Amino acid sequence: MADELKRRLVHSSGAGLVALYLLADYVDLGLTWDRFRILMVVLAVGTIGLEFLRLRVGLDWWIYDKLTREYEQDQFAGYGYYMVSMTVAVLLFDPQIALPAMLMLAIGDPISGAVSDDSLKFLKGPKVLVTMFVVSALLAAPFLHDSPLAVFAAALGATIADGVKLRLGDFIVDDNLTIPIYAGVLAWVVLEFSPF
Repeated sequence: MADELKRRLVHSSGAGLVALYLLADYVDLGLTWDRFRILMVVLAVGTIGLEFLRLRVGLDWWIYDKLTREYEQDQFAGYGYYMVSMTVAVLLFDPQIALPAMLMLAIGDPISGAVSDDSLKFLKGPKVLVTMFVVSALLAAPFLHDSPLAVFAAALGATIADGVKLRLGDFIVDDNLTIPIYAGVLAWVVLEFSPF
């Protein structure tokens, strides 16, 4: 239980990346969106490098025992998917879409995990789905307030990614990879094509 709480706290710390961009923009530190994109690519490549060292070279830091789950010991870990998906969102979308999508992963996912029974069902229970949707909508609203339909779409995307297990053969796709991407794609579709 203590390790799970630590994982959720580390998961939430990703919101610091969003805060960094917003504060840097607010106090005019010169962290433009393009520079933020470069920073995210560097972080994602570094994460992939760490996973390569862990899985192929045998890098065995104590922190891996605390912050990875047992099934991640011999495969690419969730934190790697986390950084990759946040980076994909930042590269594909403008800040008004990418930043809330990142927050849905950093904050929404651990909150929904806290109300989940941690079972491996294909579809999570109503309490988890509603929690993820409400939290995601609240996170999206400040960024997408001009389009309530985009808020709804982003929250729906995050909820589907979090609540429905995607299986490709024997591989279950980690929701750390899908949450920002689903949320971003659905919000983008609404902003691009909705008449409202």
